[in-house]
Amino acid sequence: MLTCFLEHEKNSERVARGLKASIHNPRVSPEAKAHAEERLHEMGYEIEPDKDSGPTPAHSKHEARVLGGYKATLSKKGVSEEAKRHARQVLEEHEAI
Repeated sequence: MLTCFLEHEKNSERVARGLKASIHNPRVSPEAKAHAEERLHEMGYEIEPDKDSGPTPAHSKHEARVLGGYKATLSKKGVSEEAKRHARQVLEEHEAI
């Protein structure tokens, strides 16, 4: 009986570690993070706020390059008006123009 309890506790700890990893992984969707937080709360774990919740430098650099491409689309000859409208919309959504 004691062995079964210890195995269950070890498994619960592993599940909790996996859920915590999901919360701090930048590649995990916000919905999955919310679900992981909910499961941890149900398991009795407190979730510590992420100290560095902002985008990673690599993510910021990539986003800047993508937005730069959209800005170039606005002034490039031979680009359709539809593509320019889409680029303008993306730039407005990211407050880049």
